[in-house]
Amino acid sequence: MAVKIRLRRTGTRNAACWRIVVADARSPRDGRFIENLGFYDPRHDTEKLDLERTKYWLSHGAQPSETVTDIIKRAEEGKPFPPRKAQKPQAAPAPKKVAAPAEEAPAEAPAEEAPAEA
Repeated sequence: MAVKIRLRRTGTRNAACWRIVVADARSPRDGRFIENLGFYDPRHDTEKLDLERTKYWLSHGAQPSETVTDIIKRAEEGKPFPPRKAQKPQAAPAPKKVAAPAEEAPAEAPAEEAPAEA
């Protein structure tokens, strides 16, 4: 039986939260799992992981996903959750200039047409 350490989605629509679980590789993402190891909440920049149980499962051949690998590395190093990328403040749209009819540029004279070749 191939065992994986991966994320399991919880939370509501547009407000995802993830649990870090040990599951059989054949079971679906949000399906049956063997053990819950912690959680990861990207919206609130929090994560918690039971390193002792994680090391146990890794020693027994469990394969972590890419994201879980990063979470494990941060937890082992004691690094805090990485800061979010700063979003650029949206500038208010500039008001449109309303030009008075007298200030408009003079209308261009119609271009001279080339004589038609017959």
